Formats: sequence, C-alpha cells, structure tokens
Amino acid sequence: MPQISEAQLQPLLQAVTDPGSGRTLGESKALKNVRVDGADVTIEVELGYPAASLHPALRSALVAAAKTLAGVGNVSVGITTRVVAHAVQRGVQLLPGVKNIIAVASGKGGVGKSTTAANLALALAAEGARVGVLDADIYGPSQPLMLGTSGRPETLDGQTMEPHVAHGLQVNSIGFLVDDDQAMIWRGPMATQALEQLLRQTRWQELDYLVVDMPPGTGDIQLTLSQRVPVTGAVIVTTPQDIALIDAKKGLKMFEKVGVPILGIVENMAVHICSNCGHAEHVFGAEGGQKMAAQYGTELLASLPLALSIRAQADAGQPTVAAEPDGEVAGLYKALARKVAAKIAAQSKDYSAKFPSISISKST
Repeated sequence: MPQISEAQLQPLLQAVTDPGSGRTLGESKALKNVRVDGADVTIEVELGYPAASLHPALRSALVAAAKTLAGVGNVSVGITTRVVAHAVQRGVQLLPGVKNIIAVASGKGGVGKSTTAANLALALAAEGARVGVLDADIYGPSQPLMLGTSGRPETLDGQTMEPHVAHGLQVNSIGFLVDDDQAMIWRGPMATQALEQLLRQTRWQELDYLVVDMPPGTGDIQLTLSQRVPVTGAVIVTTPQDIALIDAKKGLKMFEKVGVPILGIVENMAVHICSNCGHAEHVFGAEGGQKMAAQYGTELLASLPLALSIRAQADAGQPTVAAEPDGEVAGLYKALARKVAAKIAAQSKDYSAKFPSISISKST
C-alpha cells in the first residue's frame, strides 16, 4: 500500500470549493489541519461564517478529494464555525457583546424590509450563529409582532436592559416600551437619542450578528444612525417596481457616503405565484433589483416571492424560517443569510482590540 503524506493531501484539499462562499479552502484559509494515521485521514475545517446546512456537501467534497489519492482509507472531516468582528466605519467603536452589525434598510416603507430582517436573522441563527435583532424603526416598530414577543424589558442592574428572547434571537424594540396605539410624536434628535439608548443600553450577549431593522427613508435619523452605529455592512431591500428602486438607490448612496460596505440588494415581492393555479406573475415588474445591482457594482443577494404565507406567518409571530424551516421559501432566506455572512467574512477584520490604548499625560 502506498505511503500517504499530508504534503500530498494539502493541494487536493485546498482546491476544494466552499459551496457557500464560492472560494476555495486555500483562498479562504479555512483548512486548519490535516492528520494522517496510516491510511486514515482526519481533516479539520474552520469556516468564518455560519453555514450548517452546507456542511454535508462540503464534507462530501473533502472526502471525495482525499480519496483521489491512492491508498487513502477512512476520511474523517470536522467542520467548525468561528465568526470574528470585522471593520466598521472609521472612528466608530464596536458594541460590547456584538461582533458584527448588519443594517437592513430601504429607501421607502412597504417593501417588506422588516419581514426580510426578521427572516434573515432567523436564517443566520438556523445556520449556526448567535443572532440579535434591534428594531430601529422608532415610529413604526414591527419586530415585537413579527417575532411574537411583548412586555417591558427586564433590568438586572438598573442601568441596562435585558433583551427579549424570541425563536432563539435576542431582541429589543421601542415597541416593548410603549403601547401599541401610542404615536411616537418625536422630532429627529429625540428619536435618534432613544434609538442609541436601545442599541447601547441593551445587554447583548455574545452575538455574532446583530440585525438592525432600519427605519425607512434617508433623512436625518437614518443618516445619524449610519454615522454613529458601528455597521459591518448594509443590505438594501427593494421591490422590482421603479418607484421603489428610485428610493432604494438613495439608501444605497447614503451608506456609501458614510463608509458602510453594501453587502448587496434583496429584491422582495419579485414574483407572485397564484395559490390556486400556480400562475407566476411579476406584479411589481421584473429584474429591477438585478439592474440596480449591476448599475452600482453590487450583488443581487436574493429574489424573494410575493407569497401569502410570508405575510400570514409574520403577522402570527412565526416568520417563515421559524414556521416552515424546511420549506422552499425558508431555503431562500437561508441562502440569503449564507451569502450575507460569507461576504462579511471576506471583509477586513477589526484589529482595534489587538492594539493597546494610548493615553498622553503631562509630566510634572
């Protein structure tokens, strides 16, 4: 039987493509260890983003690659996930207990931004991450209803709020602090201050990702938030309709101006499938998100359907990924989550914690 060495296996395994990111394990430096014991091979892979549903496919690809080498017997593959903090806007400090913040934004209301944010967060959690949701829509908070949770947050120290836990997500919202029928008649600075308190005075606990459901529009509140909140990347939600795309482009440009990377575009309500006959119809137009992505040099992350079930499940406090985790639409949200997380993993890491703080004092 021919002798097997790690040196022979390394190039074969490094060339395997990660089905989530599309990069080889060599490019992403995900192959951490290869051990050979006679004919048996043990492979250890560490991904920088959650992708639990793709682990079987990656494991099979690694086994197949190893067995192209003559003499290889049993192949054992271990896949782990390690999410780290990535760079944010210059001069903005990371949030304690939060590694990465994903802003989900739209230029206008009514395009399904909050539904997308809730299902994105649930999909990231389903793929293996620790995830939180901050409902930043002060004037129209939706997440308490969508995630099926209510009641005022508790405090253990009299200074910080404990997040609600819903479907495994850590959640906070102005909706927990006011009555459902209470109008938030606040000017911009007051609303911004309230939101910053929600963000910074919540005791987020070891989150890989905090999904921020941004208020619609590109006014003073949105601009202030995008400058003060340490955002790792932004996802822009739009419908294919021209009137929605006009406003979505404004949202995209706002994030660009403050140095927040655009992770991509989600085209919501892209196609309607009739629940009776199965006829597909582009109610709001076709390929608007694709054209916008091409125009601004970014990626169309997902095209999501206009489906009665998505609306009904969100209204019932059981968003699609929680209600039908193995369904076709949940699969679309999970694919979206993996793309978003993989794009973040490919960005520059945050190194601020590795450098000592420098203080200058006058000598006497």
